[in-house]
Amino acid sequence: MRVLIVGNRGGTNIGGCFERAAQEQGLQTHILETRLATDAPAWLRRFNWWFRGKRPTWLHWFSCEVLKTCREWQPDQLVATGIAPITARALRDIAALGIRTVNYLTDDPWNPAHTAPWFLESLPCYHHIFSLRRSNMEELSRLGCPRVSYLPFAYAPELHYPEPCASEQERKRFSSDVAFVGSGDPDRVPYVAALIGAKFNVGLYGSFWERYPETRGYSRGQVDVRTLRLALGETKVALCLVRRANRDGNSMRTFEVPAIGACMLAEDTAEHRDIFGEDGKTVVYFQDIGDMLSKVRWLLLNEPDRKRLAAAAHALVTDGRNTYRDRLIAMLEPEISSLGGRDEGSGSGAAWS
Repeated sequence: MRVLIVGNRGGTNIGGCFERAAQEQGLQTHILETRLATDAPAWLRRFNWWFRGKRPTWLHWFSCEVLKTCREWQPDQLVATGIAPITARALRDIAALGIRTVNYLTDDPWNPAHTAPWFLESLPCYHHIFSLRRSNMEELSRLGCPRVSYLPFAYAPELHYPEPCASEQERKRFSSDVAFVGSGDPDRVPYVAALIGAKFNVGLYGSFWERYPETRGYSRGQVDVRTLRLALGETKVALCLVRRANRDGNSMRTFEVPAIGACMLAEDTAEHRDIFGEDGKTVVYFQDIGDMLSKVRWLLLNEPDRKRLAAAAHALVTDGRNTYRDRLIAMLEPEISSLGGRDEGSGSGAAWS
């Protein structure tokens, strides 16, 4: 089987994870990196974003490149990740070549930060949409997407695993009571600010935290993959917040934190409970800021429980077909039920349970 992947390489980018997973399966693989569609001077990117409906600068050119690759390389399937810069016209032309197209929809297209008319027009032209959240499945069906399935985030075993620090100095650098890895969304700030105000040693990693006075002095900067492993490995409690603007029920950290071996305090969502079971079995849930602070205090006072939870969550995730390889198989072979999946919403085909 030949698989064309439309997504980015590097770090924990899902396009690169799918590329490695496909190669491990012995599939012939080619990738077109979506960053090519946005590579332009900053002023031009801003103009297209604000005045042309969040349009990638080279949307038409990139779509033509995808179509050209499909004609010349003749893949069996095209797997796009997220808000992939492929026009509706290009997707229809690709479908006419007999190529099955799927999208692993990492962001909610109705999130105001992402809503783009050109992408909403493209979505119904895919054969199958795999949404990482249940919250928008009905909307995708109403939009006209012919098949919609739920398929959550995952982890990459080659990236997400326990790694000890190389020195005592490094251990002290990454040590924390509570660590959070993720961007500084406005709705996340009150949670982190409350942890800081409660005098916990907070390890804060990711973009935009310097924008807020409450968190500006506590950011430890961006993370590469190794930093992610060390930051989570050396914290006592790893906080898992979903992106509310995306209407998420799970996130990338949902699977990465347990895979790396940290004790996770997770936002209480239906999807998290589907994955991890009842409260205190493999992870601890919180419902609001007060509940979060109370659970952090309890976890910090109970090291045996932290170790038990971390081990249980690690075993559940790593033994439970939760890799990007498993997600890729589910998308490429939607009629095979060996993953124990089921469809939800109006579509039919493979999904995850």
